[in-house]
Amino acid sequence: MVPLLFVCYIIAYVDRTNVAVAKLTMGEDLPQFDSWVFGFGGGIFFLGYFLLEVPGSVIVERWSARKWICRIMITWGIMAALTAFVGHPLGVSQSITDGWNAWRLGAVIQTPEGQALSGLAVAWNGFFGNELSVAAFQFYVVRFLLGVAEAGFFPGVLVYLTHWFPARDRARAISYFLVASPIAMIIGPAISRLFLDVGRTVVQDGVTITHPDLLGLKGWQWIYIFWGIPAVIAGLVVLFYLTDKPRQAKWLTPEESEALESELEKERALHGAVHNHSLLAGLSNPRVWLLSLAYFGIVTANYGIEFFLPSILKDWYDLAPSRVALLSMIPSLLVIPGQLIVGWTSDHFRERRWHSVLPVAIGAILLVMAARTQGSLVVSMICFSIAAAGMKSYMPAFWSLPSLFLTASAAAGSVGLINSIGNLGGFLGPSVMGAVQKQFGSYEYGLYFLAFTSIASAVLIAILPLRDPAVETKDESRAD
Repeated sequence: MVPLLFVCYIIAYVDRTNVAVAKLTMGEDLPQFDSWVFGFGGGIFFLGYFLLEVPGSVIVERWSARKWICRIMITWGIMAALTAFVGHPLGVSQSITDGWNAWRLGAVIQTPEGQALSGLAVAWNGFFGNELSVAAFQFYVVRFLLGVAEAGFFPGVLVYLTHWFPARDRARAISYFLVASPIAMIIGPAISRLFLDVGRTVVQDGVTITHPDLLGLKGWQWIYIFWGIPAVIAGLVVLFYLTDKPRQAKWLTPEESEALESELEKERALHGAVHNHSLLAGLSNPRVWLLSLAYFGIVTANYGIEFFLPSILKDWYDLAPSRVALLSMIPSLLVIPGQLIVGWTSDHFRERRWHSVLPVAIGAILLVMAARTQGSLVVSMICFSIAAAGMKSYMPAFWSLPSLFLTASAAAGSVGLINSIGNLGGFLGPSVMGAVQKQFGSYEYGLYFLAFTSIASAVLIAILPLRDPAVETKDESRAD
């Protein structure tokens, strides 16, 4: 069960972040795709993602993880592949007022190339202060729909794991699942780099080499298509092989499933004795909203790094795209042991708060240091690697925090709420990084911003009251 979810999360993570690698050559065919377009397009995924997070996690709790995850994976695989077909840019220069009036009157605006654009599209251009391109607009739309399609997967899996793992083992189970994300950040660039030179003319050792298109498509297009297909296949596998509840598992004996169900039911009853576990109770709990805010700050930094690390390395050290893709894999090598160690020690010592705080704080400090390392590739990679490890390693302990004060539907709703609000940071981080680079021609101030959001989140988790004395007393008695 866990290996299947692990593979699904690898595919999910690659499909949401492969734009970072595709960006290295995508701009050659779409020259108006500057840092702002990529940052905003990379981040708008999370606005779509926001919409169905809470409903998705509740559906898993009350209906079927198997069917819901299948639906998610098939639709996101289709949307991921469609990113390959964003069109070519057509420059249009109009004001917000002209675009708005044209849209209100149902009019269209003719481009110099003789194509018609809606006034709404022109208004979009005026609002964001860029030259509009049809390709950019399509890019924004398909990334938004990709987020809508994938929404509910991550919190749904976290809720699903509560149907199988008691609290004492849950952080380890979560860590086995979450370690898929750093592995995805290794596998994704390693495979995607093989497509980068398709359809390009490159100079290698003084020799000009022209690589032909493949079926009329460039390498960056094949990156999106290649990674969209496994999502559809895995969705069908989930439908036939995932098991919703222990009582339905054919690979457990009746005695085993009964013992596990009994253990989980006792745990739910223990928390239910001191907490209202309705969905409304979870969504209205102030601590859930504060955890959402803390997660928002960390996610802002995490995706800011992931979407722009390849661009930073290319800008700072003028490296070939294929080499940049290889270097981008290195930080994930530290994330994997970091997540496993935090998951294990958090369960062993039954401690969640500081296992969440310390990795994030370390990551923030190393981001500040990384901003000052331009000129030394080795030092830059060391700083970015430790920073990335900090921004990921906290997760097994962090996602065990809601179950300290909530259970059942309340926990399901809270996980969805925390993830949906927190992942809006995935919009903010890349957008700020792109905007700052375009404004100042440097990534340094963007990295400082990411460090600030991280340290603020660490402080918030450190001071947040998470457990009630009544729960702690009951837990200690049960442990004895």
